[in-house]
Amino acid sequence: MSEKILIIKPGYSETLVNEISKIASLGDVLRSTVILHLYKDAHITWLVDEKALPLLRGNPYLNRILPYELTSVLQLQNEEFDTVINFEKVPGICAFSDSIKAWKRYGFRFDTKTGSLRAYDGSHHALELCLNPENNRKYWEEMLFEMVGRGWSGELPILGYKPKSKEIHDIGFNYCVGDKWPIKAWPKENWQELELLLDDKYSISWQEGLKNLEDYIEWINSCRLIVTNDSLGLHIAHALNKKIVALFGPTNSTEVFVKNGIKLLPEPTPDCLPCTSNKCFIGKSCMYGIKPDVVFKEINKLMEVNYGTD
Repeated sequence: MSEKILIIKPGYSETLVNEISKIASLGDVLRSTVILHLYKDAHITWLVDEKALPLLRGNPYLNRILPYELTSVLQLQNEEFDTVINFEKVPGICAFSDSIKAWKRYGFRFDTKTGSLRAYDGSHHALELCLNPENNRKYWEEMLFEMVGRGWSGELPILGYKPKSKEIHDIGFNYCVGDKWPIKAWPKENWQELELLLDDKYSISWQEGLKNLEDYIEWINSCRLIVTNDSLGLHIAHALNKKIVALFGPTNSTEVFVKNGIKLLPEPTPDCLPCTSNKCFIGKSCMYGIKPDVVFKEINKLMEVNYGTD
């Protein structure tokens, strides 16, 4: 029989940020799928928040996708696995992970004496970065591979849903962000100014499909290049190997790998970045520091591959 593996990643805590939420981060779930490249011949079960199911459903390397709920927890506690990989830092989930019968364990565990989380061998560095994210100089994918004792070679996340749309728009504006981290959003007036700069040269589409995850993926796939905040859309575009202009402020840009594009930060960069906070305490958001004309220039550079030099 092939190796039987359980991956626990509902999406309530980010691997490299010391923050826990009841709202699942769908982007974190998606980019964690990069770990599947290591276990293509294994029998893999993934435990995930129900809202993230469309991101995993159809993934060729997943044999079972279970929603994080009581019935799934009870079932898994009565199964046996060769390996359990827990990427969640929620103490209760760590305690549940430790209760599952398995030969090998990676990721985060529960300290029965203190009631807090600890790290298995190989994950201590990731846990340290949760407390001091500004010290991180590694990509998220690199850290996940390190946690299971392997080396990352540039593999991309694996999206389960396979879009059918064709590329009909030059530029997609992925302007919305989730409720979990609202200060990541580039100001609306900056988007509007960028539209005026681009209007004579490229076709533009504003974000669509937000009420349905599959429709959202179809929209991203219909764009040749995505301008995006640090959000789920960035990671979907990355998985689809789109051209990307990614806009960063409060979150740590160094941990995000963009294969085919560029990451832009406020200029000049405030001393408080990355604050990794979901609220701004200095008044005007740092995202105003990313100027539309700078984004416009980077778009032109990336689109030259399609249209040639003017």
